[in-house]
Amino acid sequence: MWATAVGVARVRALESEREDALFHDPLARAFAAAGGLWPASPPPGDEAARRRRLGVAFSIVVRTRFLDDLLRQATASGVRQVVLLGAGMDSRAFRTDWPEGTRLFEVDTAAPLDFKASVLRRERAVARCERIAVAVDLRADWPGALAAAGHDPAAPTVWIAEGLLIYLPEDAVELLLERIGSRSAVGSRMGLTLGSRGVIERFAADAGPGSAASLWVSEMPDDPVGWLAGHGWTADCHTLRERAAAYGRPLDTPPRPEERPGGLISAVRR
Repeated sequence: MWATAVGVARVRALESEREDALFHDPLARAFAAAGGLWPASPPPGDEAARRRRLGVAFSIVVRTRFLDDLLRQATASGVRQVVLLGAGMDSRAFRTDWPEGTRLFEVDTAAPLDFKASVLRRERAVARCERIAVAVDLRADWPGALAAAGHDPAAPTVWIAEGLLIYLPEDAVELLLERIGSRSAVGSRMGLTLGSRGVIERFAADAGPGSAASLWVSEMPDDPVGWLAGHGWTADCHTLRERAAAYGRPLDTPPRPEERPGGLISAVRR
């Protein structure tokens, strides 16, 4: 699944080249090139498939900005521990201006972290905070690995699960949230992205063997706020459409009947 992270880097590299970019990711192009996805060129396919791919890319851009803002707000409130679950090619350790004392844990399996490390060495990238790579499968005892890496559950943490939950079955999502909760002090923050209702069906035509869409198994619950309240979090939910408009990138397509709040979530530990 980690190869999809290189595809996300390609999207971020393209966004970073825009004059009106919603963020700048100077390492994204290097990750995409190392993964064979740069120079960027439109993949073949019919017009409907092209529109679906553009929709996915747009959602990646908007969610990136949403979580960038969430992280800035969390650190402004005094949080100094950041955990990126399924970190992939995330370069926030290198492109964000972090307050002094920030510790950022990147949790992922060894393969993407090793690939990432090779690119970072080649680019001579220097982190702007204390960056700690934690090589562990999220299906294994990642809380134990995180503890061994120095994470302090008594201090507030901001957790990010970006583009992750859509790949996890419902029981794995519940376990992930239980484990996050067990290591979250009061005042911790969390940023999640959830698959919109009907997304698996809409992308069924693109779900060929090995594709990202073929691995999607989870969509957002009917009541994300209530769901997270049951796990001890007070949540605010936003649609992609709402955030895109706020960032000056309004969607020009009419809302779908199944659209509802919840795709982009910020939450605070009670």
